Amino acid sequence: MLIGDLEPGTVTPYEVRLDGEPVWPPDDERPPSVIATRKHERQARLIFGSCRAGGPQSRPFTLSPEDDPSGFGVDALWAYSRRLQDGAEPWPDCLLLMGDQVYADEIPPETRDFMSVRVRETASLGPGAPPPDQVANFEEYTRLHRESWSDPDIRWLLATVPSTMIFDDHDVHDDWNISEEWVSDMRGLPWWEERILGAFMAYWVYQHIGNLAPSELADEPLLAEVHEDEDAGPRLRRFARTADRDTTAARFAFHRDFGRTRLIVIDSRAARVLADGQRDIVDEEEWRWITEHSRGDFDHLIIASTVPVFMAKGIHHLEAWNEAVCSGAWGRRAARVGERIRRSLDLDHWPAFQRSFRAVVDLLRERATAVAPGASAPATILVLGGDVHTAYVAEVALGDAQKSRVYQLVCSPFRKPMDLRERRAVRL
Repeated sequence: MLIGDLEPGTVTPYEVRLDGEPVWPPDDERPPSVIATRKHERQARLIFGSCRAGGPQSRPFTLSPEDDPSGFGVDALWAYSRRLQDGAEPWPDCLLLMGDQVYADEIPPETRDFMSVRVRETASLGPGAPPPDQVANFEEYTRLHRESWSDPDIRWLLATVPSTMIFDDHDVHDDWNISEEWVSDMRGLPWWEERILGAFMAYWVYQHIGNLAPSELADEPLLAEVHEDEDAGPRLRRFARTADRDTTAARFAFHRDFGRTRLIVIDSRAARVLADGQRDIVDEEEWRWITEHSRGDFDHLIIASTVPVFMAKGIHHLEAWNEAVCSGAWGRRAARVGERIRRSLDLDHWPAFQRSFRAVVDLLRERATAVAPGASAPATILVLGGDVHTAYVAEVALGDAQKSRVYQLVCSPFRKPMDLRERRAVRL
């Protein structure tokens, strides 16, 4: 249901009824769920972050991994919701969730209980069985999304603050699309087909459709077709299979405008080109779309990618070196070793795709220097990132002709603290 014709600058409480019965909001102490509209403000407040794993907000899940193997720490998104309810935070214009909204390979307790029947039934299949501790199909994905978003404070937050989402690897599988060899290996597993179809179907239903503006929803043919279906499952399965095999078949990148601020969200996982020795984060058609939508008369431009563009120098050069080795710079034997290093160290950020990295830098330089005829440089360009379970701010220098201030902001995780080994690696 689309709701229009709301007055600018108003806050409208609402409720949801099914068959005449109220189902939201619950009768509790939380503030009412509202729809807040902007009134042409030039400023925008966006909240962003990534990587949210774990179970309920109760012990042992709220403990650190060192204190309990089941612990994930306190969920920062949950804590933010509580502070917003208490009036301790200024009201945001949008919540941007940048990947790993759910962890298909680290299952919370209720979903694990539901999966136990499937695990018992497929145990006799041996090596051909899906992993017992990971989501296997669309139905299990629906349970995972339900449990991940069912905490009352998280539900209130999503029911009150506008949100956008883009998926990353753990929404599907660790290291998803890290290399052509990885894709080939996974497609050779008998259980992978149901896993990847379920992942795309669930993402389209629970995340992608919510990213589109009303005008874009009207132009989304699959949504209209699903509304006409008595059972949309077969249609969504066909869509998911095509989206997995052909990166140009679907576009999950999107943009939103907040006054004179433009947000562009890049799909840096499903849009990857990994065939015939080619390595690109985004296919050519999608990159043209990104470039076109980054141009305009904006006060501020925000480019969001689940994996960071700019890494610490040591990691940047390690990833660039590894890409060259995996591409055969030192021969086939070294390429095989390089592939193992790539997967074991998760070397799949923008520096590990050097052609794509240079394209981003060129785009930032073009916008920051306003080299195109009639173009104006935004006051700031922000590059947002997640994935790496650390948080940092980096200033980006693009030459003497630079007119915009350019920064990268990385915020991760909401709830997935590094273990001791990972922290030592980051320090190194």
